[in-house]
Amino acid sequence: MVDIPPRPIPRRVDDSAPDMETLVDLGLTEDQPVPQYEGLLLEPDIPSAVDEPE
Repeated sequence: MVDIPPRPIPRRVDDSAPDMETLVDLGLTEDQPVPQYEGLLLEPDIPSAVDEPE
């Protein structure tokens, strides 16, 4: 029986998220920055809903 070598799988490259990692691995594009949200949102100073004893 003759061993048949595996055929290469053709890959399509598009702008979707899974292929972006492939583009970075191939050196065709740079890794995208990760947004930082720390300090972006401020919580309002809301008084407590429970009435405090006087």
